[in-house]
Amino acid sequence: MILEPLLPASLNRRLLTELTALYASHHAFHALSGDFPDPYDIRPEQVEAALAGEWAQPGTEILLARGPGSLLGIAVTLAHHPGPADPDPWIGLLMVDAARQGQGHGRHLASLVEDRFRAAGRTAVRLAVLTGNDRALAFWTSLGYRTIAHREDRQLGRPCAVLRKVLTTP
Repeated sequence: MILEPLLPASLNRRLLTELTALYASHHAFHALSGDFPDPYDIRPEQVEAALAGEWAQPGTEILLARGPGSLLGIAVTLAHHPGPADPDPWIGLLMVDAARQGQGHGRHLASLVEDRFRAAGRTAVRLAVLTGNDRALAFWTSLGYRTIAHREDRQLGRPCAVLRKVLTTP
């Protein structure tokens, strides 16, 4: 798996079609998150607007996970949380093509993201899991993330668990 940063200038129609298919493969998550009006009809212009919203946040990086000839997943990271008391970077989204889940791609992608934070001198990372997303909570806790708080997310006020992992040197 190779990670490559997605920059606004590199978002072309072909790539937007790939990303739309990736997002559309996660109906249940989008039904829970409310990020798209109809989780069964996610359109390229909606994905493009969602990515533009991510890029508008200072310190955001969007990373594409590629395998041989195909897009496997996406990770959205935030170098600094907007809350001044929070020193850790965040994983805002980590999504693997639903047809390829259960093959270790999510674990590999999470590991590569953590390695990038380690290389930048970061000592821990946080993320939020929406209440009701039990599968995601089980995934992240299996990777060593621990719940440190329960609160509403800053964007839409959705209830979630905040998880944190100390990044030790491998």
